Amino acid sequence: MSRLIVISNRVATPDARGVTGAQGGLAGALTAALKDHGGIWFGWSGQESEEEESVGTMQLRRADGVTTATIDLSPRDVEEYYNGYANATLWPLFHYRLDLTRYEVETAKGYERVNQHFAESVTPLIEPEDLVWVHDYHLLPLGERLRALGIANRVGFFLHIPWPPTRLFVSLPDHEELVRSLLAYDLIGFQTGEWRESFLHYCREELGAEADDATGTIRFEGKTVIARTYPIGIDWEHFQTQGRTEEARIAEQRLRSSTRDRTAMIGVDRLDYSKGLPERIDGIARFFDQHPDRVRDLVFIQIAPPSREDVKSYQDIRALLEQKAGQINGARSEVDLVPIRYVNRGYSHAELFGFFRAAKIGLVTPLRDGMNLVAKEYVAAQDPEDPGVLILSRFAGASQQLGAEEQGALLVNSYSPDDISQAIRLALDMPLSERKSRYEAMVGTIREDTVQEWTRRFCEDLAASR
Repeated sequence: MSRLIVISNRVATPDARGVTGAQGGLAGALTAALKDHGGIWFGWSGQESEEEESVGTMQLRRADGVTTATIDLSPRDVEEYYNGYANATLWPLFHYRLDLTRYEVETAKGYERVNQHFAESVTPLIEPEDLVWVHDYHLLPLGERLRALGIANRVGFFLHIPWPPTRLFVSLPDHEELVRSLLAYDLIGFQTGEWRESFLHYCREELGAEADDATGTIRFEGKTVIARTYPIGIDWEHFQTQGRTEEARIAEQRLRSSTRDRTAMIGVDRLDYSKGLPERIDGIARFFDQHPDRVRDLVFIQIAPPSREDVKSYQDIRALLEQKAGQINGARSEVDLVPIRYVNRGYSHAELFGFFRAAKIGLVTPLRDGMNLVAKEYVAAQDPEDPGVLILSRFAGASQQLGAEEQGALLVNSYSPDDISQAIRLALDMPLSERKSRYEAMVGTIREDTVQEWTRRFCEDLAASR
């Protein structure tokens, strides 16, 4: 079996991998892949150097069966590459938020500069037979940079977020150059068929490439690239093991005892405008407005670890969320009752398992999401004999696996307060027989389409890509 070289923006430290908000689903996925294949996980350490340019030494470390190689970035590079182009240009654009997308020449240059620095730093670690797997929007042009440095290995790329429709993507200056650089990879993976189709459409319409929707084969200027769909899953066995710990049992009991006779509804999301948190709170407010007699029936717990706190749009979303939650609590609270509990921190996987198990409604309503593993974790944590109900946005990638007519998750339009309100009412009143049938319609897919299966399929296809 070939070694695997994984390259991502950040490399999670072992003690951060189990905490929601540290690296999300990507950390668990890459850890599992590297344990199976051996190799190295390369990326930014998360630390800033004191140098003006990012030229620091590499730190090699082996822990928990995984070898990591990290580099520091200069404050300028962090500001231009990470806070700037990656998270103030690509992230909002790829999540259909043109109103928040900033186009600046200097941040684009910083993005190119750091991708070049990544390529030069990782190239000495790559052996001739290694498979190279690059991850996410931070490193779109990295494959082309590796090729220019002589890397002839099979190199694949996986996009964890949506790919936007062509009519949105062309608003990006140098959009053609960015996609041309992507075509240096041998294999490009997407979470859903919708994102893959958007990419193929761009290649066909804007580049004039030959792109086959059935096979995902793209032929352009003498190169052949394959684009395929690989919906990421959770580590089922690991998550179930976490659920059997004392930590999970205590967390479940804490939530049950604190909510007393009220139904607990839970949301767990990184603090990000793509997650639809203010719209979610508006939906809950609409439910309480339409059913004021049910305030004592329901308590909503929103766990929202902070992220990208240096980016103004993230500061704004936090302030807005706190304002909306405070308004509902101010209007609806009693001396012995608070309708919304807002928690701005992360928890371990074991604790989240316990919280999910105790919550009879899972509320996962992003405005746009590549996949959303929280939805899958919520279902995986349920008691098969008394499962809760998953309310899921139809704009999450997971809806294509977990939502279907009259079975699985209750799908909602996350922009519609009335839609969310109606789904909450249906979930509160849903009989056990229907809760069981909906749970059973989802759990098989989650148990079978694990992160290990996702890794196996991608690596096998990458190995066979030539």
